[in-house]
Amino acid sequence: MSGLLLNAAVCAAIAMSAFAFVWTLHKQEYKDTNLPSLWALILFWATIALAFLFVCVRVIAAFYGYTGVDRICYYLASIPLAFLPVSLVFFIVYVVTGDKRASLAMSLIFSAFGIVYLWFLFTSEIAGPEVTYWATIFSIDSDAAITVYLSGLFIVPTAMVIALLGIILARKISKRHRYRIALTLVAISIVFDFILVDAIAIWDVMQVVSRIFILIGVVLAFLAYHPPDTLQDRLGIREIHDEIEVIDG
Repeated sequence: MSGLLLNAAVCAAIAMSAFAFVWTLHKQEYKDTNLPSLWALILFWATIALAFLFVCVRVIAAFYGYTGVDRICYYLASIPLAFLPVSLVFFIVYVVTGDKRASLAMSLIFSAFGIVYLWFLFTSEIAGPEVTYWATIFSIDSDAAITVYLSGLFIVPTAMVIALLGIILARKISKRHRYRIALTLVAISIVFDFILVDAIAIWDVMQVVSRIFILIGVVLAFLAYHPPDTLQDRLGIREIHDEIEVIDG
């Protein structure tokens, strides 16, 4: 089987897994105080699903030689990924402060970063696609776009995730709640980090490996909210949970 088809299969698995996780979150019942963080979490994973749906299409297009479709889908996938930190930042700020206005204000700042990044991306020269056995790769010829992405859309949100993980683990909370929070944040960190690796990949195998790790991150996020019974028993986190909690402040 062609490496490109394996690449597309991984992308499809990411999209379908993320959509399935979003659906399970949407169908659960939550406390009213948790709803803002819940919807931010849903939006985050829905954005992942949408982006990799476009990525899947572009890889399939590259396999069949439709480079024009590949390029169009590259730009389409860039749009949701540029705004991925928006819902994440809202989620983190709301968990820490419980303040919707502060969370919205911070989200708007990162929305501005996303817009600036897209402006540099769409107005710069994009080299590619370079289609290999394993991947289809574009190269961004814009230092400004790369700088905005790294500083505004990656480094700051990643630091916020790490800080939140430290804050939450320092709190006295139930073992089940601690498991859910820690695994959710680890999953988000894995996904976020390897999306960066995917974006800057210059070797075709690196692109496939990064997407496999993104898929692992999505699966870990699902396990954070839906751990199997054997894992619950082993970790001692089994509880009667008619209402599933989302991370709250």
